[in-house]
Amino acid sequence: MIKTLINAWKLPEVRKKILYTLLLIVIFRIGCVIPVPGVDSVQLAQYTASNSNSLLGTLNIISGGALSRLSIFALSIGPYITASIIIQLLTIAIPALERLSKEGEEGKKKINKYMKYLTVILAAVEAFGLYMTYKGSGIYLIENTAIMLPTFILALVGGTAFLTWLGDQISSKGIGNGISMLIFVGIVSGLPNAGIMLYGLMKDAMGSFYWVGLLQAIAIVLGAIILLGATVWVQEAERRIPVQYAKKVVGRKMYGGQNTHIPLKLVMAGVIPVILAMSLMTLPVMLLNFFNPTVLANPTQATGFIKVLLFTSQPSILINSLTSQGLSILGGLGYVIAHSILYLLLIVGFTFFYTMITFNPVEVANNLKKNGGFVPGIRPGTPTINYIKGILNKLTWFGAFFLGVIAIIPVMFQLTGLSISFGGTAVLIVAGVALETVRQLESNMVMRHYKGFLD
Repeated sequence: MIKTLINAWKLPEVRKKILYTLLLIVIFRIGCVIPVPGVDSVQLAQYTASNSNSLLGTLNIISGGALSRLSIFALSIGPYITASIIIQLLTIAIPALERLSKEGEEGKKKINKYMKYLTVILAAVEAFGLYMTYKGSGIYLIENTAIMLPTFILALVGGTAFLTWLGDQISSKGIGNGISMLIFVGIVSGLPNAGIMLYGLMKDAMGSFYWVGLLQAIAIVLGAIILLGATVWVQEAERRIPVQYAKKVVGRKMYGGQNTHIPLKLVMAGVIPVILAMSLMTLPVMLLNFFNPTVLANPTQATGFIKVLLFTSQPSILINSLTSQGLSILGGLGYVIAHSILYLLLIVGFTFFYTMITFNPVEVANNLKKNGGFVPGIRPGTPTINYIKGILNKLTWFGAFFLGVIAIIPVMFQLTGLSISFGGTAVLIVAGVALETVRQLESNMVMRHYKGFLD
């Protein structure tokens, strides 16, 4: 990877793209420290510190610390991701959008325009929910006037719209996928603080037991390396289905006869199932913010169905409450197990769902048949469809459980008392974006016949 970056820097055209990308990243980081007007930064810092182990901590890492400062980029590009997922699902369900998606570049531009409109609407809804969340949690704005709410919403919606534009500029004139790059930078920017926090925790845990703390630190580092290695292996692994094309004579020329393959990734859905499952698991907490915010202020007082719903959907709330009262974290072990099982089942379900709508074995088999292609040893038509479906199901089962295990690792860390919100989802995003960026750099160099790279 380092050699690829060095070789890419030697090419003037690629170097300009890299510098342009870095410039937009600097603009993004500057915007992350510009606060929304009228926010009480002191109360906000106290609230963020006390909830670093909850969903707020995870979203704060993805936004590059913008959420903890309540800056104009606090929503990050979350609304855009949600809008893109909704549009993709609607493209399958609505025939008009499906026809539009097959009209080439013009159709994609129209769908992208609808996606931008939906992004603004979702950003406005999320901004209002964030305002009500902070207000219900006791964080009052400095100027609590009638104009404060629209100002708050406009600032966050404008920040999300600007980030969407930055992402488009990086994709068209820079290196890598712009939206993914912004998420990557936001996560990586939190690594120094995460390292300092982990060092402080290890220092406190060591006390007089030096070797115990040292072994814990070594175990965490080795675990992180193994997790990253496994993630890269799964991201890069693929199952190749061999395909042959029959020979045919047109005039005096013979066409076909090539051998190729259909590449099937282990995790074809990427991190989207984790994002969808996380959004669904946080829905009960969001609803409680609107209808009964006092329960979140003192969650241990919840009873009945509300208690089960609250602690199962977000066990970090229970863990924080037990820790603040000096009680054993293992007291909430049942809720944590229930949360992990439910989270895993949702990720598995969404992985299968999203894989099926993005990869259609019937369409692939029909295209092979039309072009004279076939899988060796498998008859064209229905047998080919069943063969591809069988392989795809096996790969999806493995990928779904891998995503699920990676996603629930932070919860397991919370049981040990460590406040580590930089979990498996972040590792998946960082590894995926880094690999994709390196591939794009390599393709840019190959297109320009860079002999130094080919050597």
